[in-house]
Amino acid sequence: MPPAALSCLPLSQVLRTYLITSISSSPILLGASSKILRGMLESKSPFFSIDRNPLLRSLLWHTFYRQFCAGETQAQVARVNAELRTQGYSGVILEYALEVLKDAEGAQVNEEKDVGIWRRRMLETVAMASPGDFVGLKWSGMGPAAMRRMKEDREPSTRMEEAMHALCSAARDRDISLLPAAEETWSLSGFFKWTMRMRRIYNAAEKGGKSVVYSTYQAYLKQTPATISRHLEIARKEDFTLGLKLVRGAYLGSEERSLIHPSIEATHSAYDGIAESLIQRKPNSRITAPPGGSWPKLAVVLATHNAVSVNHAQELRRQQFSRGEELTQLSFAQLQGMADEVSCTLIAAAKAAEKKAAAGGTEKVGATAVRERVYKCTTWGSMSECLNYLLRRAAENKDAAGRTQETRRAMRGEIGRRFRGVVGLG
Repeated sequence: MPPAALSCLPLSQVLRTYLITSISSSPILLGASSKILRGMLESKSPFFSIDRNPLLRSLLWHTFYRQFCAGETQAQVARVNAELRTQGYSGVILEYALEVLKDAEGAQVNEEKDVGIWRRRMLETVAMASPGDFVGLKWSGMGPAAMRRMKEDREPSTRMEEAMHALCSAARDRDISLLPAAEETWSLSGFFKWTMRMRRIYNAAEKGGKSVVYSTYQAYLKQTPATISRHLEIARKEDFTLGLKLVRGAYLGSEERSLIHPSIEATHSAYDGIAESLIQRKPNSRITAPPGGSWPKLAVVLATHNAVSVNHAQELRRQQFSRGEELTQLSFAQLQGMADEVSCTLIAAAKAAEKKAAAGGTEKVGATAVRERVYKCTTWGSMSECLNYLLRRAAENKDAAGRTQETRRAMRGEIGRRFRGVVGLG
């Protein structure tokens, strides 16, 4: 990481990140914080109520909520999104915090109400986003009935499909792309079919070929390369842009272990191999080329906090650019409040390229081999609605202790750099 890569961050964010990662690095402090968050979510006691305990609300707001969430209102979300752009991000991936957990599958179903809430909140999210942004979502957010239909590999109901089309149309009209998040393997076949229905319509070449609707692929699943290869063939044959968001995986604790690669190293290898094939639009040991050898138009989001994967992808694209090859449309994404050292390194490289070009260098301003598109994924919703999301962030920090330590070291170094600058030692 360049020495001043984190200089784009306000001091308050650097200090807060150092605090949060210090908590996450201590099993005792992280356990206590998670217990308090779960108490806010589950307890009926006024002491744990965010709405009835102003001290607790203020504590949560100025720590975990501000670290990982964009805000409760449109004005707050707009302010955070503007701040991220000022720091150098290309835009945001904006998500609404509503979650329907697997435990709710057997709950009493009110499909009209559930789908209506999802439709309204998703349209609000699209309205909050700016042209060029992404909106994250889950089809299962439409409620237990939607979860059950995907699990049973059934088509969405008429009401669900109308809501899906309303969202896709609104996103297309505002130049926003949609990132449906992957579901667990027990409903993954249904998820892909629902997403493919929308991609065939809204990503069609005859409608401009923009990837309005992406789909998410999890590299830790052994089946993922075959799934992507099959979808490449469908997209080429039916002439629509295939939008792909590649992640490592989100359901390690609940998936059947035999479906997942045996080690984190194997998952890293799978992720990098899939990314390499998509970036170069060439088959390799992971991905099979579509019949005939021609590839469909691609749009790829590499959602990763892994600096090695990011560096590998950047190097591949620098090599392509130096050879004059056409570049795959690519964006990098990290979660708000996490892996800022990865995001800011990408931003710093882009700024350095622009400065060199302005001084008469040979690199082109805005060339995608030099200036990559970098996004922060952030969530909006009331503090109560975001509690499940915040618990998952706490759990991820616990599971990724090594990565959390890297961020903590980076923030500590940035605090030291700024202090030395103030006292004249920088």
